[in-house]
This record gives sequence, structure tokens and C-alpha cells, in this order.
Amino acid sequence: MADEKITLWVKVQPNARRNEILGFRDGAWQVRIAAPPVKGKANQELLKYLSQILEISKHQLTIEKGMTARRKAISISGLTRSQVEERLKKHGSELH
Repeated sequence: MADEKITLWVKVQPNARRNEILGFRDGAWQVRIAAPPVKGKANQELLKYLSQILEISKHQLTIEKGMTARRKAISISGLTRSQVEERLKKHGSELH
């Protein structure tokens, strides 16, 4: 089960004051990233931030879809869906 990959949908808001998980809404995790969406900086920062929150290596994360879009599909290996959701909820603030 740990070798299985799961897909996580995220909606990214670049140029935020700080990196933060806002919560889950409309089928995707809402994430603010401090980096600008220039030359892949926001994507790099997103993967770095998610690896810290999920407590895994950046190499276990891949942007499968949406490299230039705000809505992205992130492939995660080495964790179950429940582990991922538990760790995101622990760091997220609730959406209103």
C-alpha cells in the first residue's frame, strides 16, 4: 500500500504573504504559496511546502497536471490517502 501513488488536487494562490493550507473546498485543497508564478517558482515552492507538511521527500511529489494552471494534480508516493489528509488537516485552517 505504501508503494501506491495517490493523486491530490490542489488549488494554488501564488503571491501570498505566507505559505499556508486553507482547507478543502470544491474537490481540491486550497493552498497559498508565497512565491510568484514566474519560471516555475510557485510550483517549486508548492512541492517544498507540501513535502514539509507531509513529512516526505520532495522526490515523492510530482505535479502530474496543471503545471501552468492554479488547479493542479499532485502525485504522492509513500503515503496513504488517510495519512495525507490527516497531515494536511493538522496544518490547515478551516475554510468558511
